[in-house]
Amino acid sequence: MDSLVKTFDDLPWIVKLIFCLPGLGLIWGIYRTCRSIVKNNVLGIILGILTIPLGGVILWLIDFICVIVNKNVWWLD
Repeated sequence: MDSLVKTFDDLPWIVKLIFCLPGLGLIWGIYRTCRSIVKNNVLGIILGILTIPLGGVILWLIDFICVIVNKNVWWLD
């Protein structure tokens, strides 16, 4: 899991931006869940699992803005 999180963190900025498009929210939902598992954050795990089916609909715009500004997606840590 840790290597998956590190791989996503090391992706080029443009690839992260492409993954923020509405149809690809599933990718960041999996990333958020894995990131929370690595940090043993129970609330984050539950919310991460919920963002897998809903992330493309709800969080894609927030992710898009955060990747443009901070070069990382937004998540609870």
